Amino acid sequence: MAINRVKTQDLTQGSPMRLIINFGIPMLLGFLFQQFYNLADTAIVGRFLGGDALAAVGSTGSVNFLVIGFVIGICSGFAIPIAQQFGAENYPELRKYVVGSLWLCIIFSIIITAATVIFCTEILQLTNTPDDIFRRAYIYIITIFAGIPAYFLYNMTASILRSLGDSRTPVVWLVVASVINIVLDIVFILCFDMDVFGAAFATVIAQFVSGIGCIVKLCRSFEILRITKEDRKITLKHIGTLCTMGLPMGLQYSITAIGSVVLQTAVNQLGTSYVTAVTAANKLSMIFCCPFDAMGGTMATYAGQNVGAKKWDRLNKGLISCIILGAAYSVLSFIVIGLTNECLAMIFLDKESMVLMPLVKKFLMTLVAFYFTLALVNIVRFTIQGMGFSPAATIAGVLEMIGRGSVAYLVGIYGFSAVCFASPAAWILADLFLIPTYIICRRRLLKKHGAELVSNTHHHTDGKAIKST
Repeated sequence: MAINRVKTQDLTQGSPMRLIINFGIPMLLGFLFQQFYNLADTAIVGRFLGGDALAAVGSTGSVNFLVIGFVIGICSGFAIPIAQQFGAENYPELRKYVVGSLWLCIIFSIIITAATVIFCTEILQLTNTPDDIFRRAYIYIITIFAGIPAYFLYNMTASILRSLGDSRTPVVWLVVASVINIVLDIVFILCFDMDVFGAAFATVIAQFVSGIGCIVKLCRSFEILRITKEDRKITLKHIGTLCTMGLPMGLQYSITAIGSVVLQTAVNQLGTSYVTAVTAANKLSMIFCCPFDAMGGTMATYAGQNVGAKKWDRLNKGLISCIILGAAYSVLSFIVIGLTNECLAMIFLDKESMVLMPLVKKFLMTLVAFYFTLALVNIVRFTIQGMGFSPAATIAGVLEMIGRGSVAYLVGIYGFSAVCFASPAAWILADLFLIPTYIICRRRLLKKHGAELVSNTHHHTDGKAIKST
Protein backbone atom coordinates (compact mmCIF):
# COMPACT_ATOMS: atom_id res chain seq x y z
CA MET A 1 0.00 0.00 0.00
CA ALA A 2 1.28 3.46 -0.85
CA ILE A 3 1.55 5.70 2.13
CA ASN A 4 -0.25 8.56 0.40
CA ARG A 5 -0.57 10.38 -2.89
CA VAL A 6 0.89 13.66 -1.64
CA LYS A 7 4.35 14.59 -0.53
CA THR A 8 4.94 14.19 3.19
CA GLN A 9 8.10 14.49 5.24
CA ASP A 10 9.78 11.73 7.22
CA LEU A 11 11.60 13.58 9.99
CA THR A 12 13.44 10.47 11.19
CA GLN A 13 16.16 10.60 8.53
CA GLY A 14 18.43 13.36 7.24
CA SER A 15 19.92 16.55 8.64
CA PRO A 16 17.83 17.80 11.60
CA MET A 17 18.55 21.45 10.77
CA ARG A 18 17.47 21.03 7.16
CA LEU A 19 14.38 19.03 8.10
CA ILE A 20 13.34 21.56 10.76
CA ILE A 21 13.68 24.45 8.32
CA ASN A 22 11.88 22.67 5.47
CA PHE A 23 9.05 21.48 7.70
CA GLY A 24 8.87 24.68 9.72
CA ILE A 25 8.63 27.20 6.88
CA PRO A 26 5.16 26.06 5.76
CA MET A 27 4.08 26.02 9.40
CA LEU A 28 5.44 29.55 9.80
CA LEU A 29 3.42 30.70 6.81
CA GLY A 30 0.39 29.04 8.36
CA PHE A 31 0.83 30.84 11.66
CA LEU A 32 1.40 34.12 9.83
CA PHE A 33 -1.80 33.76 7.88
CA GLN A 34 -3.63 32.76 11.05
CA GLN A 35 -2.38 35.97 12.63
CA PHE A 36 -3.43 37.70 9.45
CA TYR A 37 -7.01 37.02 10.49
CA ASN A 38 -6.46 38.98 13.68
CA LEU A 39 -4.35 41.58 11.91
CA ALA A 40 -7.09 42.27 9.37
CA ASP A 41 -9.73 42.50 12.10
CA THR A 42 -7.63 44.76 14.28
CA ALA A 43 -6.42 47.03 11.49
CA ILE A 44 -9.88 47.53 10.01
CA VAL A 45 -11.51 47.92 13.42
CA GLY A 46 -8.86 50.37 14.64
CA ARG A 47 -8.70 52.43 11.46
CA PHE A 48 -12.40 52.56 10.56
CA LEU A 49 -14.25 52.10 13.86
CA GLY A 50 -11.83 53.98 16.14
CA GLY A 51 -9.85 53.48 19.32
CA ASP A 52 -12.82 52.46 21.49
CA ALA A 53 -13.72 49.63 19.11
CA LEU A 54 -10.08 48.52 19.06
CA ALA A 55 -10.03 48.54 22.86
CA ALA A 56 -13.24 46.47 22.91
CA VAL A 57 -11.68 43.80 20.70
CA GLY A 58 -8.38 43.99 22.57
CA SER A 59 -9.98 43.69 25.99
CA THR A 60 -11.18 40.20 25.04
CA GLY A 61 -7.75 39.07 23.83
CA SER A 62 -6.72 37.14 26.92
CA VAL A 63 -10.13 35.46 27.24
CA ASN A 64 -10.00 34.61 23.56
CA PHE A 65 -6.57 33.03 24.05
CA LEU A 66 -7.81 31.18 27.13
CA VAL A 67 -10.51 29.38 25.16
CA ILE A 68 -9.13 29.17 21.62
CA GLY A 69 -5.71 28.30 23.05
CA PHE A 70 -7.29 25.28 24.74
CA VAL A 71 -8.73 24.24 21.39
CA ILE A 72 -5.37 24.58 19.64
CA GLY A 73 -3.55 22.77 22.43
CA ILE A 74 -5.91 19.83 22.69
CA CYS A 75 -5.88 19.29 18.91
CA SER A 76 -2.07 19.44 18.86
CA GLY A 77 -1.97 16.90 21.68
CA PHE A 78 -4.35 14.52 19.92
CA ALA A 79 -1.98 14.55 16.93
CA ILE A 80 1.04 13.35 18.94
CA PRO A 81 0.02 9.64 19.05
CA ILE A 82 -0.74 9.93 15.33
CA ALA A 83 2.78 11.24 14.64
CA GLN A 84 4.29 8.50 16.79
CA GLN A 85 2.37 5.75 14.97
CA PHE A 86 3.34 7.30 11.64
CA GLY A 87 7.00 7.20 12.69
CA ALA A 88 6.58 3.57 13.76
CA GLU A 89 4.73 2.78 10.46
CA ASN A 90 1.83 1.28 12.44
CA TYR A 91 -0.99 2.49 10.22
CA PRO A 92 -3.91 0.50 11.72
CA GLU A 93 -3.24 2.07 15.12
CA LEU A 94 -2.76 5.45 13.44
CA ARG A 95 -6.27 5.26 11.96
CA LYS A 96 -7.80 4.38 15.31
CA TYR A 97 -6.20 7.42 16.89
CA VAL A 98 -7.52 9.59 14.04
CA VAL A 99 -11.06 8.30 14.57
CA GLY A 100 -10.81 8.75 18.32
CA SER A 101 -9.48 12.29 18.02
CA LEU A 102 -12.32 13.32 15.71
CA TRP A 103 -14.97 11.99 18.09
CA LEU A 104 -13.33 13.72 21.04
CA CYS A 105 -13.20 17.00 19.12
CA ILE A 106 -16.94 16.83 18.44
CA ILE A 107 -17.68 16.23 22.11
CA PHE A 108 -15.35 18.97 23.37
CA SER A 109 -16.59 21.49 20.80
CA ILE A 110 -20.19 21.07 21.98
CA ILE A 111 -19.30 21.39 25.66
CA ILE A 112 -16.94 24.37 25.29
CA THR A 113 -19.23 26.29 22.94
CA ALA A 114 -22.22 25.90 25.24
CA ALA A 115 -20.29 26.88 28.38
CA THR A 116 -18.61 29.98 26.93
CA VAL A 117 -21.76 31.33 25.25
CA ILE A 118 -23.86 30.87 28.40
CA PHE A 119 -21.33 32.49 30.73
CA CYS A 120 -19.95 35.14 28.37
CA THR A 121 -21.27 38.10 30.41
CA GLU A 122 -19.83 36.75 33.64
CA ILE A 123 -16.46 36.15 31.99
CA LEU A 124 -16.20 39.77 30.83
CA GLN A 125 -17.29 41.04 34.24
CA LEU A 126 -14.58 38.98 35.93
CA THR A 127 -11.94 40.63 33.73
CA ASN A 128 -13.13 44.14 34.67
CA THR A 129 -13.97 45.08 31.09
CA PRO A 130 -14.54 48.90 31.10
CA ASP A 131 -18.20 49.92 30.92
CA ASP A 132 -17.71 52.17 27.90
CA ILE A 133 -16.57 49.24 25.74
CA PHE A 134 -18.46 46.37 27.42
CA ARG A 135 -21.27 46.03 24.85
CA ARG A 136 -18.89 45.86 21.90
CA ALA A 137 -16.56 43.48 23.72
CA TYR A 138 -19.51 41.17 24.46
CA ILE A 139 -20.73 41.14 20.87
CA TYR A 140 -17.25 40.39 19.53
CA ILE A 141 -16.27 37.59 21.89
CA ILE A 142 -19.63 35.79 21.99
CA THR A 143 -19.49 35.57 18.19
CA ILE A 144 -16.04 34.00 18.44
CA PHE A 145 -17.28 31.59 21.11
CA ALA A 146 -20.22 30.54 18.93
CA GLY A 147 -17.72 29.68 16.20
CA ILE A 148 -15.59 27.35 18.34
CA PRO A 149 -16.58 24.26 16.27
CA ALA A 150 -14.95 25.93 13.24
CA TYR A 151 -11.72 26.34 15.24
CA PHE A 152 -11.83 22.66 16.23
CA LEU A 153 -12.40 21.66 12.60
CA TYR A 154 -9.37 23.49 11.27
CA ASN A 155 -6.94 22.83 14.11
CA MET A 156 -7.64 19.08 14.32
CA THR A 157 -7.44 18.44 10.58
CA ALA A 158 -4.35 20.65 10.25
CA SER A 159 -2.68 18.86 13.18
CA ILE A 160 -3.33 15.47 11.60
CA LEU A 161 -1.85 16.65 8.31
CA ARG A 162 1.27 17.93 10.08
CA SER A 163 1.66 14.71 12.06
CA LEU A 164 1.80 12.87 8.73
CA GLY A 165 4.52 15.23 7.50
CA ASP A 166 2.32 17.49 5.37
CA SER A 167 2.84 21.01 6.68
CA ARG A 168 1.96 22.67 3.37
CA THR A 169 -1.74 21.90 2.91
CA PRO A 170 -2.89 23.81 6.03
CA VAL A 171 -1.05 26.87 4.70
CA VAL A 172 -2.72 26.73 1.31
CA TRP A 173 -6.16 26.82 2.87
CA LEU A 174 -5.20 29.51 5.34
CA VAL A 175 -4.14 31.70 2.42
CA VAL A 176 -7.54 31.21 0.85
CA ALA A 177 -9.27 31.80 4.17
CA SER A 178 -7.23 34.95 4.81
CA VAL A 179 -8.42 36.48 1.57
CA ILE A 180 -12.00 35.59 2.45
CA ASN A 181 -11.54 37.08 5.91
CA ILE A 182 -10.28 40.42 4.59
CA VAL A 183 -13.01 40.68 1.97
CA LEU A 184 -15.72 39.86 4.49
CA ASP A 185 -14.25 42.33 7.01
CA ILE A 186 -14.56 45.11 4.46
CA VAL A 187 -18.03 44.05 3.34
CA PHE A 188 -19.45 43.50 6.83
CA ILE A 189 -17.92 46.59 8.47
CA LEU A 190 -17.81 49.19 5.70
CA CYS A 191 -20.73 48.11 3.52
CA PHE A 192 -23.21 46.64 6.01
CA ASP A 193 -22.13 48.61 9.11
CA MET A 194 -21.97 45.45 11.25
CA ASP A 195 -19.34 46.97 13.58
CA VAL A 196 -17.27 44.50 15.66
CA PHE A 197 -19.75 41.69 15.04
CA GLY A 198 -18.78 41.80 11.38
CA ALA A 199 -15.10 41.42 12.23
CA ALA A 200 -15.73 38.40 14.47
CA PHE A 201 -18.19 36.77 12.05
CA ALA A 202 -15.73 37.14 9.18
CA THR A 203 -13.03 35.40 11.24
CA VAL A 204 -15.30 32.45 12.09
CA ILE A 205 -16.35 31.98 8.47
CA ALA A 206 -12.73 32.08 7.31
CA GLN A 207 -11.71 29.52 9.95
CA PHE A 208 -14.51 27.22 8.84
CA VAL A 209 -13.43 27.44 5.20
CA SER A 210 -9.83 26.52 6.03
CA GLY A 211 -11.06 23.54 8.08
CA ILE A 212 -13.21 22.25 5.24
CA GLY A 213 -10.24 22.53 2.87
CA CYS A 214 -8.02 20.46 5.18
CA ILE A 215 -10.60 17.73 5.77
CA VAL A 216 -11.20 17.36 2.03
CA LYS A 217 -7.45 16.91 1.55
CA LEU A 218 -7.30 14.24 4.25
CA CYS A 219 -10.22 12.32 2.79
CA ARG A 220 -9.06 12.41 -0.82
CA SER A 221 -5.28 12.16 -0.70
CA PHE A 222 -4.17 9.84 2.12
CA GLU A 223 -4.68 6.14 1.48
CA ILE A 224 -3.49 5.23 4.96
CA LEU A 225 -6.49 7.15 6.35
CA ARG A 226 -9.10 5.06 4.59
CA ILE A 227 -11.17 4.04 7.59
CA THR A 228 -12.50 0.47 7.83
CA LYS A 229 -15.00 -1.07 10.25
CA GLU A 230 -12.11 -2.42 12.28
CA ASP A 231 -10.61 1.07 12.58
CA ARG A 232 -13.83 2.37 14.14
CA LYS A 233 -13.43 -0.05 17.04
CA ILE A 234 -11.48 2.31 19.23
CA THR A 235 -10.81 1.25 22.81
CA LEU A 236 -10.57 3.01 26.14
CA LYS A 237 -6.81 2.67 25.72
CA HIS A 238 -6.90 4.84 22.61
CA ILE A 239 -9.20 7.40 24.23
CA GLY A 240 -7.06 7.41 27.35
CA THR A 241 -3.86 7.97 25.36
CA LEU A 242 -5.45 10.80 23.38
CA CYS A 243 -6.74 12.50 26.53
CA THR A 244 -3.39 12.01 28.27
CA MET A 245 -1.70 13.83 25.38
CA GLY A 246 -4.40 16.33 24.47
CA LEU A 247 -5.87 17.56 27.74
CA PRO A 248 -2.52 18.56 29.29
CA MET A 249 -1.61 20.51 26.15
CA GLY A 250 -4.99 22.21 26.11
CA LEU A 251 -4.75 22.97 29.82
CA GLN A 252 -1.23 24.24 29.31
CA TYR A 253 -2.51 26.91 26.92
CA SER A 254 -5.41 27.73 29.20
CA ILE A 255 -3.35 27.81 32.38
CA THR A 256 -0.88 30.10 30.65
CA ALA A 257 -3.79 32.22 29.50
CA ILE A 258 -5.10 32.56 33.06
CA GLY A 259 -2.00 34.61 33.80
CA SER A 260 -2.81 36.68 30.72
CA VAL A 261 -6.37 37.16 31.95
CA VAL A 262 -5.03 38.39 35.30
CA LEU A 263 -2.69 40.74 33.43
CA GLN A 264 -5.50 41.94 31.13
CA THR A 265 -7.64 42.61 34.19
CA ALA A 266 -4.88 44.79 35.61
CA VAL A 267 -4.51 46.62 32.29
CA ASN A 268 -8.28 47.15 32.08
CA GLN A 269 -8.15 48.87 35.45
CA LEU A 270 -5.62 51.38 34.10
CA GLY A 271 -8.19 52.61 31.58
CA THR A 272 -9.18 52.42 27.93
CA SER A 273 -6.05 54.25 26.69
CA TYR A 274 -3.74 51.63 28.18
CA VAL A 275 -5.94 48.83 26.83
CA THR A 276 -5.65 50.32 23.34
CA ALA A 277 -1.85 50.68 23.59
CA VAL A 278 -1.32 47.13 24.87
CA THR A 279 -3.68 45.76 22.21
CA ALA A 280 -1.74 47.43 19.38
CA ALA A 281 1.64 46.31 20.77
CA ASN A 282 0.45 42.76 21.40
CA LYS A 283 -0.86 42.41 17.88
CA LEU A 284 2.54 43.39 16.48
CA SER A 285 4.38 41.09 18.89
CA MET A 286 2.13 38.14 18.01
CA ILE A 287 3.06 38.50 14.35
CA PHE A 288 6.78 38.54 15.11
CA CYS A 289 6.35 35.56 17.45
CA CYS A 290 4.98 33.33 14.69
CA PRO A 291 8.44 31.80 14.00
CA PHE A 292 8.58 30.66 17.64
CA ASP A 293 5.16 29.03 17.26
CA ALA A 294 6.35 27.32 14.07
CA MET A 295 9.50 26.07 15.81
CA GLY A 296 7.41 24.63 18.62
CA GLY A 297 4.96 22.90 16.29
CA THR A 298 7.80 21.54 14.20
CA MET A 299 9.60 20.11 17.22
CA ALA A 300 6.42 18.40 18.44
CA THR A 301 6.15 16.50 15.14
CA TYR A 302 9.92 15.96 14.90
CA ALA A 303 10.11 14.51 18.42
CA GLY A 304 6.94 12.46 17.95
CA GLN A 305 8.15 10.79 14.77
CA ASN A 306 11.64 10.10 16.11
CA VAL A 307 10.33 8.67 19.36
CA GLY A 308 8.02 6.42 17.32
CA ALA A 309 11.01 5.33 15.25
CA LYS A 310 13.14 4.96 18.44
CA LYS A 311 15.85 7.28 17.14
CA TRP A 312 16.85 8.75 20.46
CA ASP A 313 20.11 10.36 19.34
CA ARG A 314 18.21 12.65 16.96
CA LEU A 315 16.30 14.33 19.80
CA ASN A 316 19.31 16.29 21.07
CA LYS A 317 20.46 17.11 17.54
CA GLY A 318 17.07 18.48 16.58
CA LEU A 319 16.68 20.44 19.80
CA ILE A 320 20.09 22.12 19.48
CA SER A 321 19.48 22.94 15.81
CA CYS A 322 16.16 24.58 16.60
CA ILE A 323 17.60 26.57 19.52
CA ILE A 324 20.25 27.99 17.19
CA LEU A 325 17.50 29.08 14.80
CA GLY A 326 15.57 30.63 17.70
CA ALA A 327 18.57 32.61 18.88
CA ALA A 328 19.33 33.95 15.40
CA TYR A 329 15.75 35.03 14.84
CA SER A 330 15.54 36.69 18.27
CA VAL A 331 18.48 38.95 17.41
CA LEU A 332 17.06 39.74 13.98
CA SER A 333 13.62 40.61 15.31
CA PHE A 334 15.11 42.93 17.95
CA ILE A 335 16.91 44.89 15.23
CA VAL A 336 13.93 45.06 12.88
CA ILE A 337 11.36 46.03 15.51
CA GLY A 338 13.75 48.52 17.07
CA LEU A 339 14.02 50.34 13.75
CA THR A 340 10.40 50.12 12.60
CA ASN A 341 8.16 49.90 15.68
CA GLU A 342 6.57 53.32 15.24
CA CYS A 343 5.73 52.74 11.59
CA LEU A 344 4.33 49.29 12.35
CA ALA A 345 2.13 50.60 15.16
CA MET A 346 0.48 52.98 12.70
CA ILE A 347 -1.23 49.95 11.17
CA PHE A 348 -3.50 49.78 14.20
CA LEU A 349 -3.76 53.33 15.49
CA ASP A 350 -5.83 56.17 14.08
CA LYS A 351 -4.74 59.82 14.34
CA GLU A 352 -6.51 60.35 17.66
CA SER A 353 -4.68 57.37 19.18
CA MET A 354 -1.20 58.56 18.17
CA VAL A 355 -0.68 60.03 21.64
CA LEU A 356 -0.41 56.42 22.84
CA MET A 357 2.72 55.73 20.79
CA PRO A 358 5.19 56.01 23.75
CA LEU A 359 3.22 53.35 25.63
CA VAL A 360 3.13 51.07 22.59
CA LYS A 361 6.89 51.37 22.04
CA LYS A 362 7.76 50.75 25.69
CA PHE A 363 5.61 47.62 25.93
CA LEU A 364 6.73 46.21 22.58
CA MET A 365 10.47 46.74 23.01
CA THR A 366 10.41 45.19 26.48
CA LEU A 367 8.88 42.01 25.03
CA VAL A 368 11.32 41.89 22.11
CA ALA A 369 14.33 42.15 24.41
CA PHE A 370 13.31 38.81 25.97
CA TYR A 371 12.33 36.95 22.80
CA PHE A 372 15.05 34.31 23.17
CA THR A 373 13.53 33.17 26.47
CA LEU A 374 10.22 32.78 24.63
CA ALA A 375 11.98 30.79 21.91
CA LEU A 376 13.27 28.35 24.53
CA VAL A 377 9.81 27.97 26.04
CA ASN A 378 8.26 26.95 22.74
CA ILE A 379 11.10 24.77 21.46
CA VAL A 380 11.78 22.79 24.64
CA ARG A 381 8.17 22.48 25.78
CA PHE A 382 6.87 21.15 22.46
CA THR A 383 9.81 18.76 22.20
CA ILE A 384 8.86 17.34 25.59
CA GLN A 385 5.25 17.00 24.46
CA GLY A 386 6.24 15.29 21.23
CA MET A 387 8.23 12.82 23.31
CA GLY A 388 5.00 11.89 25.09
CA PHE A 389 5.41 13.81 28.36
CA SER A 390 2.56 16.32 28.01
CA PRO A 391 1.73 16.38 31.75
CA ALA A 392 5.30 17.41 32.57
CA ALA A 393 5.17 20.22 30.03
CA THR A 394 1.91 21.46 31.54
CA ILE A 395 3.77 22.41 34.71
CA ALA A 396 5.62 25.00 32.63
CA GLY A 397 2.24 26.55 31.83
CA VAL A 398 1.49 26.74 35.54
CA LEU A 399 4.78 28.50 36.13
CA GLU A 400 4.03 30.95 33.32
CA MET A 401 0.70 31.68 34.96
CA ILE A 402 2.38 32.26 38.31
CA GLY A 403 5.07 34.50 36.82
CA ARG A 404 2.70 36.60 34.72
CA GLY A 405 0.05 36.79 37.44
CA SER A 406 2.50 37.72 40.19
CA VAL A 407 3.95 40.63 38.23
CA ALA A 408 0.43 41.71 37.25
CA TYR A 409 -0.39 42.20 40.91
CA LEU A 410 2.42 44.76 41.05
CA VAL A 411 0.63 47.01 38.55
CA GLY A 412 -0.92 48.92 41.43
CA ILE A 413 2.59 49.77 42.68
CA TYR A 414 4.70 50.10 39.54
CA GLY A 415 1.98 50.95 37.04
CA PHE A 416 2.52 50.31 33.35
CA SER A 417 6.12 49.15 33.85
CA ALA A 418 4.86 46.03 35.64
CA VAL A 419 2.60 45.29 32.67
CA CYS A 420 5.62 45.41 30.35
CA PHE A 421 7.69 42.90 32.35
CA ALA A 422 4.91 40.41 33.17
CA SER A 423 5.39 38.16 30.12
CA PRO A 424 9.22 38.11 30.25
CA ALA A 425 8.99 37.03 33.89
CA ALA A 426 6.67 34.19 32.87
CA TRP A 427 9.00 33.00 30.10
CA ILE A 428 12.08 32.98 32.32
CA LEU A 429 10.31 31.04 35.07
CA ALA A 430 9.11 28.43 32.57
CA ASP A 431 12.60 28.02 31.09
CA LEU A 432 14.10 27.32 34.49
CA PHE A 433 11.80 24.32 34.71
CA LEU A 434 11.72 23.11 31.09
CA ILE A 435 15.43 22.73 30.40
CA PRO A 436 16.20 20.24 33.21
CA THR A 437 12.82 18.56 32.61
CA TYR A 438 13.79 17.75 29.01
CA ILE A 439 17.00 16.07 30.21
CA ILE A 440 15.06 13.98 32.73
CA CYS A 441 12.36 12.97 30.22
CA ARG A 442 14.92 11.90 27.65
CA ARG A 443 16.72 9.76 30.21
CA ARG A 444 13.43 8.11 31.15
CA LEU A 445 12.77 7.24 27.51
CA LEU A 446 16.20 5.66 27.16
CA LYS A 447 15.77 3.71 30.36
CA LYS A 448 12.25 2.56 29.47
CA HIS A 449 13.23 1.20 26.08
CA GLY A 450 16.65 -0.07 27.12
CA ALA A 451 18.23 2.01 24.36
CA GLU A 452 21.80 3.02 23.91
CA LEU A 453 22.71 6.55 22.85
CA VAL A 454 23.28 5.46 19.26
CA SER A 455 21.28 5.67 16.10
CA ASN A 456 19.08 2.67 15.48
CA THR A 457 19.73 2.64 11.77
CA HIS A 458 22.05 0.44 9.77
CA HIS A 459 23.22 0.72 6.22
CA HIS A 460 22.99 -1.44 3.16
CA THR A 461 25.97 -1.75 0.92
CA ASP A 462 24.37 0.81 -1.37
CA GLY A 463 24.56 3.36 1.45
CA LYS A 464 20.82 3.73 2.07
CA ALA A 465 19.73 3.71 5.70
CA ILE A 466 16.75 1.66 6.79
CA LYS A 467 15.04 1.23 10.13
CA SER A 468 16.36 -1.65 12.18
CA THR A 469 13.98 -4.30 13.35
